[in-house]
Amino acid sequence: MKLPRFPKSPAQEPGNGSRTRQHNLFEAAAVYVSACAEDDQERIDEAAGWVSPEALSFGVSELACRAVIALARERDESPQTVARSLLGLPAA
Repeated sequence: MKLPRFPKSPAQEPGNGSRTRQHNLFEAAAVYVSACAEDDQERIDEAAGWVSPEALSFGVSELACRAVIALARERDESPQTVARSLLGLPAA
C-alpha cells in the first residue's frame, strides 16, 4: 500500500479567509485511515487537508493504539501480540 504524503492544511495557508467547517483531528484520522484501507486517494487527500500534518499524525497514532487495544480485548491477547500479528511479524 502506497502511503500518501501529508499536504499542507488549508488552515495553514496565509490569507485563507474562507469559512470552511473545522474538522476534528480524530474525524480527519478516521476518514484518512479508512480511505487508505479502501485505496481512495480523493478521500485521503481531502482528510489530509482538514488538519495539520502533525495533528493528522497524532490522530492516526491514537486510532492505531485504540484499534490494537480493541482487537486485543476481542481476541483475549496482549496488545503486543496483536500489533505484531497485524504487521506480519513473528511472535516476540
